[in-house]
Amino acid sequence: MNKDEAIDLLRGIEGEINAIIIGQEQMVRLLLVGLFTEIPYSFKKDEESNGHRGGCAHILLEGVPGTAKTLAVVAISSMIHAKFQRIQLTPDLLPADIVGTRIFDPSAGTFGVEHGPIFTNILLADEINRATPKTQSALLEAMQERQVTLGESTFKLDDPFWVLATQNPVEQEGVYILPEAQKDRFSMMLRVEYPEHEDELTMLRADIGQIQLKPLFEPTTVVKIRDLIRGTYVDERLREYIVRLGRATRNPKEFGLDSIAESVTVGISPRAYHHVLALAKTVAFFNDRDYVMPADVKEVIPPALRHRIIRSVQAEAARLSTDDILADILEQIPIP
Repeated sequence: MNKDEAIDLLRGIEGEINAIIIGQEQMVRLLLVGLFTEIPYSFKKDEESNGHRGGCAHILLEGVPGTAKTLAVVAISSMIHAKFQRIQLTPDLLPADIVGTRIFDPSAGTFGVEHGPIFTNILLADEINRATPKTQSALLEAMQERQVTLGESTFKLDDPFWVLATQNPVEQEGVYILPEAQKDRFSMMLRVEYPEHEDELTMLRADIGQIQLKPLFEPTTVVKIRDLIRGTYVDERLREYIVRLGRATRNPKEFGLDSIAESVTVGISPRAYHHVLALAKTVAFFNDRDYVMPADVKEVIPPALRHRIIRSVQAEAARLSTDDILADILEQIPIP
């Protein structure tokens, strides 16, 4: 597959999904960016046979019910010949319900393994904040290393392996806030807003039930497009720009950002730099370029960093969101 064929395929996928998910073009675009972005994993002693050590950019979607979060994920999964599993998370769900468990076979006198729904290509964890922290943590190893450990055995997951989780920001009862370590495994957090007035009218006029999505590509196509994106050029000054943006969340005064110096308790970790850079390369590819521009970095900064910043009590009292903080940083840090 060459670059032109890949761009045509991506635009076709985006157009098909936007015909169903009306008024959420930015969400659809960033979901596709997440699917085709290769996020580097930590170092492994045993290199994978295909030479790839990265995985998809896992995404957390936050929005009120009825804004097409789940529908968008199902629509994308319908366009790829891949395994798809959906888990409805509840407080009584156990880690074994996700990753699987070992079962004793009396006739053979040995333990066998029953794989859970995590052994798939695309995993939708619906209402993830309804599960207990113990169950939420069952996803950590799979999201970071694309593998699952059951007892003394470790099982590799398929490539691509992509986790998408949804949560409702309104409900407060019966929910468990995601721990910081869990949120940091998500490359992006997308806030799904209500559509515009005209888009809602279009929804009422459209006969969505007549639209049928057909698979357009294989899982191997994701890997092929990643290979193309990997060659996207990044200037050293842009790497410096990403580091400066990240350091500004930890030491605002160092960059003359006194207005937000008391608003941040914990800034982003160095791990986030790799996510921002990988996402920016994919955005550049989606824009039919083989090099990254500052605009690509600025586009991915809010979704890639908003969930990694911990606000201070003062910021919460002043209703200063992480998006407001990032907007100030993007405005003040000069573009190379």
